[in-house]
Amino acid sequence: MSLKIYHNPRCSKSRQTLALLTERGETPEIIEYLKLAPSEAEIREVAKMLGLQSVREMMRTGESIYKELNLKAVTDEDKLVRAMVESPKLIERPIVIKDGKAAIGRPPENVLSLF
Repeated sequence: MSLKIYHNPRCSKSRQTLALLTERGETPEIIEYLKLAPSEAEIREVAKMLGLQSVREMMRTGESIYKELNLKAVTDEDKLVRAMVESPKLIERPIVIKDGKAAIGRPPENVLSLF
């Protein structure tokens, strides 16, 4: 069984989700994605595990970089994925992955659907 969390220790929701997992006795592999950005292939795989229609659904559309890059106008999925690789701050957090499925921890309890 593999359990991973794309984590930002400065984010309260990310910390709450990690705490929820550890309270359940889980020990996830912690991926600090701001330090080690996921590849394009990893982002596509996570989007697939989340069951998203578009990778935009896993983007933080309120971030200033989203507005600066005018990503709202972008319809090309490849460009959206590249933007997340180049600016991992755009990736919604936290994302928990377990056994080929994923959930965004907003609210943190969302990840319990993986168990």
